Amino acid sequence: MPFKFIHITDTHLANPGLKLYGLDPRARLDAAIADINKHQSDAAFAVVTGDLTHWGEPESYANFADAMAALKIPYIAMVGNHDKRVACLDGLKAAPRDPNGFVQGTRTTEHGLFVFLDTLDETSHAGEMCAKRLGWLASTLAAAPADQPFVVFMHHPPFPVGVHAMDEIALAQSAEFAEVIAPYRSRIRHLFFGHVHRPIFGSYGKIPFSTLRGTNHQVWFELDAAVTDHLASHEPPAYGVALIDDQNLVVHSHDFLDTSLRFPFEPPAGMDGRDYALNFPAR
Repeated sequence: MPFKFIHITDTHLANPGLKLYGLDPRARLDAAIADINKHQSDAAFAVVTGDLTHWGEPESYANFADAMAALKIPYIAMVGNHDKRVACLDGLKAAPRDPNGFVQGTRTTEHGLFVFLDTLDETSHAGEMCAKRLGWLASTLAAAPADQPFVVFMHHPPFPVGVHAMDEIALAQSAEFAEVIAPYRSRIRHLFFGHVHRPIFGSYGKIPFSTLRGTNHQVWFELDAAVTDHLASHEPPAYGVALIDDQNLVVHSHDFLDTSLRFPFEPPAGMDGRDYALNFPAR
């Protein structure tokens, strides 16, 4: 069986009882956790790639911790542009911490070193990796055994994804980040990130990447840079299920609140398959 882990992003919790853009972020996170517990409890752990809260308030981190306490598997909590670093570290034991006090860390698995990066700039919604954070990343990658692969997690994408409004607030130090990882690109099996609230998959150079919708609101799909309205949406929330073995890494995006009809492909006994398909009673 492949090694399984869960990717969650952009939970945007507010203080208990509050709605955000007309939705209840705690209820939707609770639903994601319940679905993971029911269907994916054999996963090794979950990674939450930032924007844990919407305003970085201590009560919101307590709300997040209370929700995640129901998860049957361990989790790693990262920061995004809506978070506050000190409040996150004070409120969440699941947040890693590097020697400089950033929310960065690693986890060794049977399929490589998983690396969790802090791209938070508390003065901007754009991402930042300062010299200290880049230095930590450089030393972490250099210290790994020469045959060890990496899986990297961050909040902000380090390259444009084509959604203009989000590209304007991507990682500011994209060139510096690319320079640090350049000697290790062939060993990075996958890059996971959040921030854009869209299901997007592709390659960054030759590094495969994926991101997905958040568990609350989403960013509307708009590629025209001339459109100045930055729209949110109530598209379905999702979490990711990653399966990794020695040869492959597969990412499934699961719309856990989807209630559309499920039905057998095969017809009932005694019914012609063509008749079944053509006359199926859609609701």
